[in-house]
Amino acid sequence: MPVFTFSGKDASGQKISGERVASNKQALGQQLRRERITPGAIREKGKEFVMPTFGSAKVKVKDIAVFFRQFSVMIDAGLPLVQCLEILAANQENPTFQKTLTGVRTTVEGGATLANAMRQFPNVFDDLTTNMIEAGETGGILDVILQRLATYVEKAVRLKSAVKSALIYPIAVVSIATLIVGALLKFVVPIFSNLFNGLGVTLPLPTRIVMGLSAFVQSFWWVAIAAVIGFIFGLKQIRKHPRGRYYFDKFLLHVPVVGPLLRKIAVGRFTRTLGTLITSGVPILEGLAITARTSGNAVLEEALMKVRKAIEEGRTIVDPLRECGVFPNMVTQMIGVGEATGAMDNMLQKIADFYEEEVDAATRDMLALLEPAIIGVLGVTIGGIVISLYMPLFAMIAKLAG
Repeated sequence: MPVFTFSGKDASGQKISGERVASNKQALGQQLRRERITPGAIREKGKEFVMPTFGSAKVKVKDIAVFFRQFSVMIDAGLPLVQCLEILAANQENPTFQKTLTGVRTTVEGGATLANAMRQFPNVFDDLTTNMIEAGETGGILDVILQRLATYVEKAVRLKSAVKSALIYPIAVVSIATLIVGALLKFVVPIFSNLFNGLGVTLPLPTRIVMGLSAFVQSFWWVAIAAVIGFIFGLKQIRKHPRGRYYFDKFLLHVPVVGPLLRKIAVGRFTRTLGTLITSGVPILEGLAITARTSGNAVLEEALMKVRKAIEEGRTIVDPLRECGVFPNMVTQMIGVGEATGAMDNMLQKIADFYEEEVDAATRDMLALLEPAIIGVLGVTIGGIVISLYMPLFAMIAKLAG
């Protein structure tokens, strides 16, 4: 008979794993349940499903949102779990996601719960997803949980898209302007430099500065490229280190215009995530730990872990939230009201709705500030180069006319 590897939890909730001989996965699952072991992943030894790790093959968040929405409809219609996964995998266009869903289906067929099957693929299904799925399976409301997950992911995608769309315009304008200035310094200015050198005239200071920049670009253009690459590499290295990431995120939160926007995004994500988890039946301590890990901001993550520790010591959630200094007073007050009235999940969702609208307004305000500033800087830069090149010509014309 084949040998199977398994993982699961015993009656006390402790995680266990091992190997057993059985005729098939279903038989092993029944055997483990008789031993009061809740089976997780069961795989035949030598035939374990391996998650593909292609560098370019990624599962888009939008695909996951659509999957949750379709999955919830199928479960609500009464289709068996394995059949749902089989249909969704067969109709999935993304090959990586298709193999992931196939792996989940195979593990569920072996007797594992859906949450444990999804835990095999942490790059696709994060802690928030698996814990909510586990709560849904335990409470018999998997279809409702899947709908909440779909809504949560869709709102997260909408928030991310709003921020990205706000940044596209200034980044595109600055990039194009940099190329134009570089082209002027490399191709246009040298023509004027040769002309002025041939005339032997004394050049004004602005013209000499522009010609010096042009000479630098001609000879050391690679220095600018190396500086950009070095900056990006250094930034990535800083963010890989926990303390470096913490201080970098803290610096960003204090940058004018950008900092307040990032703070609103962080608060909106925190309240949406924690509210969704609590609504789905996940304990608040576990919810805070998951929210901290998925916050995307090291400052917020550290603050939430301190809040979690304070709650473990018997304190309410409001005081530690206020003490950490990350959250606005309005947020802590509303959470306090929600805690006192027993409706903290609803209050968190309302705060999230409010802050998502605030993010939209903040991005519009940021664009309103950046657009004239960028145009002004570009106009001064490009106009300054052009004027500095014509200044000697104007001086020569005036001298000839006099």
